[in-house]
Amino acid sequence: MTTPVTARDRAKAERSDAILREAARLFAEHGYNGVSLEDIGAAVGVSGPAVYRHFTGKQALLGAVLVKVSDDLVTGGTKVASDGATAAERMRALVEFHVEFALGHAEVIRVQDRDVAHLDARDHAEVRRLQRAYIELWIATLAPLVQADADELRLRVQACFGLINSTPHSTRAAARRHSATATVLVAMAESALTATT
Repeated sequence: MTTPVTARDRAKAERSDAILREAARLFAEHGYNGVSLEDIGAAVGVSGPAVYRHFTGKQALLGAVLVKVSDDLVTGGTKVASDGATAAERMRALVEFHVEFALGHAEVIRVQDRDVAHLDARDHAEVRRLQRAYIELWIATLAPLVQADADELRLRVQACFGLINSTPHSTRAAARRHSATATVLVAMAESALTATT
């Protein structure tokens, strides 16, 4: 029998989500070392010490941000890759999913690129495990479309990630909201994945 969710539980979950969002934004803007718990608390309207009711500290907050986004990529990617009727449709769905993620979560990509070294050992291992699972999902989806060995498939996937994930560093926020940006990125990513050699 499941315990009913109370209004207090919902409020706590909403506050935790707000703390995670603001932590990701502040880490992206100022770097892990440039942000304090007081800064994060102030961004959501609570004191720094009140953040401890949700997370054990700043390092735990960074871990929660990066583990969650890695898990979201694996879960969402697995779902969209299973929906297509053909290998090409599954690959297109996965590319579109990742492009949408990169354009909508630019701050998390910046945090991942710059601050992953600040994770504790347990969160670092979990992020790496999830990243490997996501890469393997892409490799399995690409394999029917390209005559290549495992090393080359991995190279193509990693290069495609580099192309898409560079967007937060190379575009302005307004451009990331424009539908044409996604269209160009999807076309470029698909071309990169299936380029003939």
